[in-house]
Amino acid sequence: MTTPPARSVAQRTKDALHRLEHDVDVWVATAAPDGAAPHLVPLPFVWDGTSLLIATEADSPTGRGLVATGRARLGIGSARDVVLIEGIAQAVTPEDLPEEDAEVFEGKTGFDPRRLADRHLYFRVVPQWVRDRREEDEPHGGELMRDGRWLAAG
Repeated sequence: MTTPPARSVAQRTKDALHRLEHDVDVWVATAAPDGAAPHLVPLPFVWDGTSLLIATEADSPTGRGLVATGRARLGIGSARDVVLIEGIAQAVTPEDLPEEDAEVFEGKTGFDPRRLADRHLYFRVVPQWVRDRREEDEPHGGELMRDGRWLAAG
């Protein structure tokens, strides 16, 4: 079996953007500044072209970690084809989220935190660093974004 050639940065960026636009779930990793254990949870998301919008219970380990540190690491895809993102997270209350954004979120994910009994927060995660990795043809992957700037046109 022939190993396909590694993708160019431009192609990998295009593939990562496709994943951001079409995937529904993201793994979100957070840690509290008090040294508490890191926490990892899958959450639905929406990509608006510049940030990911996620939502979780305000009092969950993920919600508390995002509020406390303002940072998150995200993973989209499988271990054999993954986009890794490190970003800055900003909490947005359901009351402060524009109605249109809440409707887009519900439409894509089928999840509306505004209707739940437990208090939820939305978080906008703005990527600062993006890296991808895919199978044997790209064993180490590579940076696609650094300091919030894509390295190649998408």
